[in-house]
Amino acid sequence: MEAMISSLVDRFERGTLSRRDLVQGLAMLTAAGGAASTAQAQESGIKGTKIDHISIQVTDLPRSIAFYQKIFGFTILSEDKPNEIVRLGAGKVLVSLHHKSPTGIVDHFAIGVEKFNKDAVTRELKERGANPEDNLDAGFHIKDPEGISVQIVGA
Repeated sequence: MEAMISSLVDRFERGTLSRRDLVQGLAMLTAAGGAASTAQAQESGIKGTKIDHISIQVTDLPRSIAFYQKIFGFTILSEDKPNEIVRLGAGKVLVSLHHKSPTGIVDHFAIGVEKFNKDAVTRELKERGANPEDNLDAGFHIKDPEGISVQIVGA
């Protein structure tokens, strides 16, 4: 799977893959990878059940907001004005736009975990060698083997 992610990112950086295609590809790989590791997750008590949202760093926040509103019919669900973050969706947050450099990258994606308990999840992750951290931009998260921020939230 690492090779597939690397290929997607490489194609995006070369301009042969759109941001939308990159996000879709990463979401599909995540879903496929999650299905393959369901047995391990069930044993541990950490069971990811869905992609919660994708966070994208953007150059022009108003332009990006307008795009997601026009193309997908999303509405603004919440804003963090001091940090220039706008969360959009249709009833729940699906895309989080962050005016931050470098732009045009997926800042993080979030996986919803059943029966989320931060202390229990923290213990489980540390036992598996992960280093869960709190971060203003991404909340409670870990880094995957490629260094991508994976936010962990309640499903």
